[in-house]
Amino acid sequence: MKLAHIIFVASIVLSIVSCHKSDQDDDANPVVNPTDTTTLPPVETRPKVAPNQQPVFEGQTRVPGIQTQADIQVSTFATGLNRPSGLAFMPNGNIIISERPGSIRIVTSSGSVGSTIANVPAVRAQGDGGLLDVKLDLDFASTRLVFWSYVEPSAGNTGTNCIARARLSDDETAFENVTVIYRGTSPYTGVNHNGSRMLFDNNGLLYCAFGERFDNGIRVQAQELNSSLGKIIRINKDGSAAAGNPYLNTPDARPEIYSLGHRNPQGLAFNPVTGELWESEHGPQAGDEINIINPGNNYGWPVISYGLEYNGSVVGNGTQQSGMEQPIYYWDPAIAPSGMIFYTGSLIPEWQNNLFVAALAGTHIIRLVLNNTTHRVIKEERLLSTENRRIRHLAQGSDGAIYAITDETNGRIYRIGI
Repeated sequence: MKLAHIIFVASIVLSIVSCHKSDQDDDANPVVNPTDTTTLPPVETRPKVAPNQQPVFEGQTRVPGIQTQADIQVSTFATGLNRPSGLAFMPNGNIIISERPGSIRIVTSSGSVGSTIANVPAVRAQGDGGLLDVKLDLDFASTRLVFWSYVEPSAGNTGTNCIARARLSDDETAFENVTVIYRGTSPYTGVNHNGSRMLFDNNGLLYCAFGERFDNGIRVQAQELNSSLGKIIRINKDGSAAAGNPYLNTPDARPEIYSLGHRNPQGLAFNPVTGELWESEHGPQAGDEINIINPGNNYGWPVISYGLEYNGSVVGNGTQQSGMEQPIYYWDPAIAPSGMIFYTGSLIPEWQNNLFVAALAGTHIIRLVLNNTTHRVIKEERLLSTENRRIRHLAQGSDGAIYAITDETNGRIYRIGI
């Protein structure tokens, strides 16, 4: 069923009409030409949760808005999914989908939802845990290997972050030779901030982001090198630590760690222009972040943040500390960024190399226009905001359209294209 393009346009117009309510900071009120749809007021108009916290550099938050000029069409591609959390396109155009309650299934290229695939291990589907991301081996056409991240039920009613690998049977009904290739540290009773998102690089190395499990007593492990919590790891396809990892030879450190100081990372994508690894993660009250990830760097949580604790107090030492990285971009109030992709298709040329981020609490898709020379965000747009659905993850199809999954018990896949 097609959704009229006018719905999308209306959401932009409403944002413009309400822009006078935005904060009075210089970065929130750029001088714009009201007839220029390539430079509009910032899309965020709500008051800041942390008004006393100021960005370190221009363009770190609330950049000018922008409106896509192409005649975008949004359609519902598939429905009937159960809390979908990850998706990946298969060589034949089908989509493999992970569902948080513990299933993996295939949606055909025509939008037909298939049965669950057999032999998926049990998951701890509580809080934001369960069966999380799913990825295909870069050589899937020959190996038929599928990888997924999940929370494994552990002793004492705890959960452990894991990554499994299996061969998808030729008839696509079952997984064969299911192997847990990686188990994280610190099984925990808490049910929140499990992460996670996975990504292969061109060398076949697997990156996976894990959360710090939320609670005050355990979240400090995001800063500890003997824990996998609050980390991005980089491993080989068998689960072993990748050569060249920054802490490979550090005593008492986990050799798989690639970066540290993360809260609840939900998105990973490689910038097609620079080759850099970009990441999205949830802040507390505000302070959701986009980061450029470099090996061995510390991204600050829970020592620094642009958000506030849920009791309204400052997080740790504020927004800056020597030796800790600043986010490339942040949101205040929170929008709960999840999966993300860089657009590399030709269907919509003006989107080339833009970053698209799924927003859960924000119930929209974010388009960020970048200056890849300065490594800065320069424009922001919101798509699908009138749909009012929690967007979990995104993927680009071979047709050049963007496909988005919604986090709900009757989850759907949207197609956004022309």
